[in-house]
Amino acid sequence: MGSEARCKATYKLVSAAGKARLETDVLQFRGGDLKLTIPFKDATRVSARGSTLTVTFAGGTASFELGTQAAKWADKILHPPSRLAKLGARAEWKASAIGVDDRPFLKELEQAVASLSIGRIVKDCDAIFFGATDAAELTRLAALKKSLKPNGAIWVVRPKGRPEISEQAVMAAGKAAGLVDVKVVSFSPTHTAEKFVIPVAARSTTP
Repeated sequence: MGSEARCKATYKLVSAAGKARLETDVLQFRGGDLKLTIPFKDATRVSARGSTLTVTFAGGTASFELGTQAAKWADKILHPPSRLAKLGARAEWKASAIGVDDRPFLKELEQAVASLSIGRIVKDCDAIFFGATDAAELTRLAALKKSLKPNGAIWVVRPKGRPEISEQAVMAAGKAAGLVDVKVVSFSPTHTAEKFVIPVAARSTTP
């Protein structure tokens, strides 16, 4: 998940106290009448001086009084993790991908893990990437769960901003399948990925 901090932000001569949140590819601030969403890719200058993080982007320059976290946040904005790093991919993984229409990702994943089955789910997976475009497809989660290693994970990859497969629908489907959601990442400019795992207490009884 992202990092959060209570701080004071200043943007275009407006200052407000509120909450800043650093996700994998965006910096957000909400406080009073000041609301900011700054994608890392839009930042043209990022610096930390003392306790202040300053970010310049197309809309202007914003500063955040973050105390000792300022330098750490600046480094994260300047050096965001790769997509595979965000997904926690490991060289020893046995993985499967179904319904994921992103050839560059599949090629990248195939080169990074021990084995990748595309279009067919194999048994004892460390990770399953399940692409879905409609909430009705999420009923497959219970069946996909049976192909996971006890400590494996299912990543539901879905298009952003589509009412037919909302975040709420994905979370509800995961719960119904006996899974718990532990992470959400921006998979691409158009897609989001939610990570589900088998609850620790249920792992020893998983088929």
